Amino acid sequence: MMGLGQSRCWAGQLMATVCVAWGVGCLMVGAGAGATQRLGPAYEQEPWGKLPATGKGPALPVTRYTLINANNLVVRCTDYGGIITEIRTPDKEGRFADIVLGFDKLDDYLRGHPYFGANVGRCANRIAKGVFTLEGKQYKLATNNGPHHLHGGNNGFDKKLWRAEPFVHNVGPGIQFSYTSPNGEEGYPGRLSVTIRYTLTDTNELIIDYRATTDAPTLCNLAHHSYFNLAGHDQGTILEHEAHFAAAHYTPADDTLIPTGKITPVSGTPFDFTRPKPIGKDLAQAGGQPVGYDLNFVLDKGPTERPEFAARIVDPRSGRTLEVYTTEPGLQFYTGNFLDGTLKGKGGAVYQQYAGFCLEPQKYPDSIHQPQWWDKSNPILKPGEIYKQTTIYKFGVRK
Repeated sequence: MMGLGQSRCWAGQLMATVCVAWGVGCLMVGAGAGATQRLGPAYEQEPWGKLPATGKGPALPVTRYTLINANNLVVRCTDYGGIITEIRTPDKEGRFADIVLGFDKLDDYLRGHPYFGANVGRCANRIAKGVFTLEGKQYKLATNNGPHHLHGGNNGFDKKLWRAEPFVHNVGPGIQFSYTSPNGEEGYPGRLSVTIRYTLTDTNELIIDYRATTDAPTLCNLAHHSYFNLAGHDQGTILEHEAHFAAAHYTPADDTLIPTGKITPVSGTPFDFTRPKPIGKDLAQAGGQPVGYDLNFVLDKGPTERPEFAARIVDPRSGRTLEVYTTEPGLQFYTGNFLDGTLKGKGGAVYQQYAGFCLEPQKYPDSIHQPQWWDKSNPILKPGEIYKQTTIYKFGVRK
């Protein structure tokens, strides 16, 4: 049942519908004799709580949006942080399950979490000591990860209320989120205007397009941070999932996860996923405190104009698969090492260590301090330039 103020745009009907609440026309699919009743492509929106009032203004309403494609895959997201709260896909028996970690209520996200489903920026990953120099001027950022700056700081893009504009494309439904970060926010220079565009296609792809412009030189490196468990968000660890990365090199890091500046072959190391292997096979040898994978892989393809293959994950138990295609040069792989059972997620699920994995296409971590990387991984955005990133998460089944 739809709640008060909730709107819905169905395209699985036998004739086209115009949804006044959205101001868009729905696609007509499944029309004609023998058509199958289905849910998508479609939208749904619902009130999802409020951000607390502050000294700068009143409490602000938060909305959650649902995208449904022609195969009944579901993606739910919210204008708070552009956070993806749910992705439902079928297994090899056709049974649907939610495959991303998260919470049932906005309040749980507001209490703090390890970036479940979030979009992070202005600069994803770590900046050493929270300091960088740009065009001769030094900038100081928040140090919110030990001595370092992480994922945009204390109040990064994952904690902002974005303006939402839903749309229906010929490939499926989508949402565009927009936010303008003022000059000096979290210590970054320049006024940065950002859009994030989610499209759920009828070929079972979630396409994430990022665009950004600035009025002064600044840093920009955006990334999506969903935690996936292809068996289901409440189905234990991901250690039996099989992983394959198109990456023959990685960037070694120190014990605080800041890259050393080297680019090293994965051959002969626990970081070799050039052939598929279970995530848990060499995890104990990966090191770290706590132990697990949390590093940047150097994609063989480098930066590209169009998304190209980066990674494939297969859950042998459910048969679900996830492929990642991206324009970015790097892929941060994280295995939920810091999850410790203290967070209760959707339906009361307890998220233990290794309950989910993240595949985060982005520029290499701390690139601003490694100019030798800038031919492939330059985090500096200048006026007149457009930051562009397209990443595709493609969902499938191996029977």
